[in-house]
Amino acid sequence: QKNSCVLPEDLKNFYLMTDGFQMTWSVKTDDTPMPLGSMVINSVSKLCRLGGSSMYTLPSAPTLADLEDDTDEEGNEDKPEKPHFDSRSLIFELDPCNGNGKVCLVYKHAEPVVSPDTEIWFLDRALYWHFLTKTFTAYYRLLITHLGLPQWQYAFTSYGVSPQAKQWFNMYKPITINTALLSEEADSFVNKLDPNKVFKSKNKTPVLKKKPPSQPPSSQKSHTSMTSAKTSSPAGNSSKK
Repeated sequence: QKNSCVLPEDLKNFYLMTDGFQMTWSVKTDDTPMPLGSMVINSVSKLCRLGGSSMYTLPSAPTLADLEDDTDEEGNEDKPEKPHFDSRSLIFELDPCNGNGKVCLVYKHAEPVVSPDTEIWFLDRALYWHFLTKTFTAYYRLLITHLGLPQWQYAFTSYGVSPQAKQWFNMYKPITINTALLSEEADSFVNKLDPNKVFKSKNKTPVLKKKPPSQPPSSQKSHTSMTSAKTSSPAGNSSKK
């Protein structure tokens, strides 16, 4: 009522079940737990609007609306229209991302009447916008799929995650860090097993046994004649006696 807007149906059903969501998990290094993953959906009371007021108390202090630049929209007709910090959009913070940026619920058309269509965008630390999903349900699935790993939202930016965060991705989510390759070729991460290579038998060279040299036929005949002569000699001697 304060901002004259209605929550999208899926986000409203989420808040009817639970007032926000926070889950953290740790890894153990040298028997010492180290916090790593963090999944956060702000409660209704922390669903703060961005760009509406200045962070300073001075009357002429700059606001996020002063950073608005229409030149960013030129030449990006194929990309979705980026949110605006001024009155043209309503922006609410869903996740502070541990200081690495902000995940925001965006009403992109707030004039003259707030449109019920919403999108989920990521605002990095340099105040550049990056589109995530069209619905809260799709974003919630992304949050769970990426396990709340540090800086996982930067996987959907043009410059990607930091080298340190990429190491955690390679350890726990090696496929999701390569989302560009996964979208280009569906079978790029399929384990293609070639049984011919895996179970290929090693061709062992047969060991040739050395055969004794064969004797010539003449020697065999002489050998048989000698044996026959030896057997006949005892018979002759007995006859003489």
